[in-house]
Amino acid sequence: MSPKLPRYTVPSLTPEEGAEVAEILQDRLHCLNDLHLTLKHVHWNVVGSHFIGVHEMLDPQVDAVREMADQTAERIATLGVAPIGTPGALAAARGWEDYKLGRAPAIEHLTALDHVYDGVISSHRKAADATAGLDDVTNDLLIGHLHDLEQFHWFIRAHLESASGAIPET
Repeated sequence: MSPKLPRYTVPSLTPEEGAEVAEILQDRLHCLNDLHLTLKHVHWNVVGSHFIGVHEMLDPQVDAVREMADQTAERIATLGVAPIGTPGALAAARGWEDYKLGRAPAIEHLTALDHVYDGVISSHRKAADATAGLDDVTNDLLIGHLHDLEQFHWFIRAHLESASGAIPET
C-alpha cells in the first residue's frame, strides 16, 4: 500500500521519492512500536534467577526504542506524509509473528528476544540499504538506530553466551 503523494516533501526529493522513503519508514515505525511493546511485555513477565538483571536491563531499551519510533514518525511527517501509529494499523501491517511467551524464566525470554532483535536488525538494515543514495538524512537516522539496536542485541546475547562463546539454539 503506497501512501498518497505528499503535497510537499524535503528539498532535493520529489514527492514520489518522499512517499517512497515514508513508506519504508512506516514499516520501520510499525516494527519499532512492536519492539518497544514486546520489550515492556518481557520486562513485566520475566521470572527466575536472572530476573532483576533482565528486568532492569530492559527499561532503558524500551525508552530508547520508543525514542527511535518517535524520530521515525517525525521523519515521516517531515517528508510530508502522515505517520500511522495506531494498534490496528500495526496489527494489520505486521509481517512477523506475535511474541509468544508470557510469564517465563529469563533465559527463555532472552532466547526469544535474540530472535526478535535478529529480525528487527535485519529488516532495519534492508531499510537503510533502500534509503542509501536516495535520502541521506533518513539513511543516517536508520544507521543511528542500528547502532543502538545492535548494542541491545549484544546485551541480550551476553546473557545467553556460554563460557565457550556459544549461544543456545532454539
